[in-house]
Amino acid sequence: MTADAPEAIARPLLTQSWLDLTFLHWAADPADVAGLLPSGTVPDTLDGVTYVGLVAFRMHRVGWLHLPGVPYFGNFPETNVRLYSVDAHGRRGVVFLSLDASRLLPVVVGRIGFRMPYLWSRMAVHADGDTVTYTSSRRWPGPRGAHSRITVRVGERIEEPTGLEHFLTARWGMHGAFFGRPMYLPNAHPRWPLHRADLVECAEDLVVATGLPKPVGEPVSVLYSPGVPARFGRPARPAGIPTP
Repeated sequence: MTADAPEAIARPLLTQSWLDLTFLHWAADPADVAGLLPSGTVPDTLDGVTYVGLVAFRMHRVGWLHLPGVPYFGNFPETNVRLYSVDAHGRRGVVFLSLDASRLLPVVVGRIGFRMPYLWSRMAVHADGDTVTYTSSRRWPGPRGAHSRITVRVGERIEEPTGLEHFLTARWGMHGAFFGRPMYLPNAHPRWPLHRADLVECAEDLVVATGLPKPVGEPVSVLYSPGVPARFGRPARPAGIPTP
């Protein structure tokens, strides 16, 4: 089980909100994903299983330090493919294999400044009653045309998440290579307001485009959240490789 939410980050490096999120997850063998994780981490598991996530949402008002969020360039749809990691400090996080976004400037800044796998895509998020549809078609750098179309029907509010739902969503940082070195970037946000959701449509090849095997069958978990504001702290280096 992941830890409870950390204390608020008083001096954030980044601020942003994540809105209208859909979380799709498939079970995976830890051995199949271990080679894709950054140095100093291993797959995080629940009952011996790890997960591949496909998460679609709207990024809202990304801001630096204490500056207000940018109203145009800081607002855009995003869809990411992610894995789950833990380091020797016991810090559980996510590892992004790809981040498709519809604004070119954030993509360039993310790729050059933070060495993150951002990709420029043509994207849209459309809500109609209790259904939400996310579309994405990759422009650059490729594979060009990698795409996704996800539609969910939002269901009842979850009062108390299951162990799996908590494991997949209660993540307070990310592992990656920042400025060319392995780092852990902490974040803080309120507890997710989660809803269970029905998957109406999922046609995508973003997971395969990262080098992962094609997901088999329906996702084991489909969740929706209206969103939360988030703050990112300064990056810290992982300390060694934990024992699985």
